[in-house]
Amino acid sequence: MKSMVPNTLAVFIALFLASVNAGPATSQEVAPAPKAQAAKPEKQLIEIKIGYLRAYEPQLALSVLDIAPRDEGVAGANVALNDNNTTGSFLGQKFVLDVTEVKPDADVVAVFNEMVAKGDRYLLADISAQQLLSIADIARDHGVLIFNVGSTDDVLREEECRVNVFHTAPTRTMLADGLAQYLIWKQWPKWALIYGSHEKDKLFAEALRRAATRFGGQIVAEKEFKDTGTARRTDSGVVQIQRQMPVFTQDLPDHDVLLVADESEVFGTYVPFRTWIPRPVAGTAGLIPSGWHPASEQWGGSQIQNRFAKYAGRRMLSKDMAAWTAARILGDAATRTQGADPAKIEAFIRADDFSIAAFKGQKLTFRKWNWQLRQPIFLGDGRSVVTTSPQEGFLHQVSELDTLGVDQPETKCHFK
Repeated sequence: MKSMVPNTLAVFIALFLASVNAGPATSQEVAPAPKAQAAKPEKQLIEIKIGYLRAYEPQLALSVLDIAPRDEGVAGANVALNDNNTTGSFLGQKFVLDVTEVKPDADVVAVFNEMVAKGDRYLLADISAQQLLSIADIARDHGVLIFNVGSTDDVLREEECRVNVFHTAPTRTMLADGLAQYLIWKQWPKWALIYGSHEKDKLFAEALRRAATRFGGQIVAEKEFKDTGTARRTDSGVVQIQRQMPVFTQDLPDHDVLLVADESEVFGTYVPFRTWIPRPVAGTAGLIPSGWHPASEQWGGSQIQNRFAKYAGRRMLSKDMAAWTAARILGDAATRTQGADPAKIEAFIRADDFSIAAFKGQKLTFRKWNWQLRQPIFLGDGRSVVTTSPQEGFLHQVSELDTLGVDQPETKCHFK
């Protein structure tokens, strides 16, 4: 046994010396270092440009709380583009908003041509009816789709309708019908009407008269409030208004509701709580119809309100929702067609089964006879939503939403 220990030790020593003397392994024996992988080129996104043409000028209001935000409408479009790009990035799409501002009375033809030259194939228009009509045919010839997000003029959907103009803003007749349905539902059918002296005030007054005829309301008296050119807030002290408004409404016959048509912001805010007899006020003051309400939280509304507030630092207004809806329509169309082909996007929007979800309790669709978006009308005051129309019991053979505004048998639209 003792003689085996030296032999075993000798074997270990010999093996150790052999490994040392063998030197480093040859290059063939070393695993090759992994090659550095070449950086993958970034995926090129297809850019979808959406123009936003806005007629803007700072405007005073009777209440400082009613002065429109500087980014009204544009903020809604930007929130929609954020939504679009969240999905679009997976499909190789990138949505870009190109905002251009003009004066309310400016000629927009040259500006629009510049936007087309920059590649804007879709246009969100927050301009007057006259400005929109000046570019509608040019847009059609260039294959540009226009989404009217600002003008409530019925003429754009009726006598002067265009095949390439879609409307996400509600019409005056839709707003008036939504209000009238609720007043009739409340069994308040007798109305007195005060309207301003400017053209848009008279247009809304006419929409209210139409709604009365349509739903069984009775306008027992009318009175025009003439704009005398005062500086509104600065020339109208509380004491002066407190004395003037009761006198102005003193000779009105008995009525259930006092309707106000003052889109020009001359007197309407001063009417509630200052009338001769105590009556509810509705229209452009008091109970106001609109396409959206900043306090709406039903049907998932709190979700879009929170996203919007995080982006804009304020609550969402009607024009923001109209712009958001238009931009989301384009985003949804691009997603569903899985590309950026304008012809496919347009065909998708015009399809019979098209609809868009817009936090209003149901999917919204376009009226094929004038490309007006069907939508509920919110009725609310400055703090909360009172109700939404169409009201219960106002039925229609196609859609209850078609009880709001001009229905197909009434339309004067012949597309140009």
